[in-house]
Amino acid sequence: MTVIVVMGVSGSGKTTIGTALADALDVEYAEADTFHPQANIDKMTAGHPLTDEDRAPWLEAIAGWIREHQATGGVVTSSALKRRYRDVLRSGGNVWFAHLHGDREILAERMRSRSGHFMPVSLLDSQLADLEPLDPDEPGAIFDIRETPGEITDAALTAFREHA
Repeated sequence: MTVIVVMGVSGSGKTTIGTALADALDVEYAEADTFHPQANIDKMTAGHPLTDEDRAPWLEAIAGWIREHQATGGVVTSSALKRRYRDVLRSGGNVWFAHLHGDREILAERMRSRSGHFMPVSLLDSQLADLEPLDPDEPGAIFDIRETPGEITDAALTAFREHA
């Protein structure tokens, strides 16, 4: 089966869409933040962007979760900012990316309005600078975060089922 990776920068709605997709497909959901070592969370909380080296064990852990869910399918979130990060995720098995994309102002406003999250708005620009859009050979689709969560979820389900 295929695991859906809901990707995008912080504030794009990965958790909202990821949980909605998992519910609609009746599969397990995993939040990418739970795979971070505490050192990564501390670094981001302090306003420092993660390096590729910081992200490596996190990406490997998510790829392991993907590997464990190849028989049942699942939905997991991950910023998956760079092609090489997505390559690591794909090493876990068959994946399809739902890329949540939007402009900086919307993303920053969403980040400012949420509570209880370690990622400060000051790191948004570093994420946007690192973001590499899906290449044509990467399975997935891009969704505009200006749409409602229901519209995005419906569109993602349609695109995913057409891919399957």
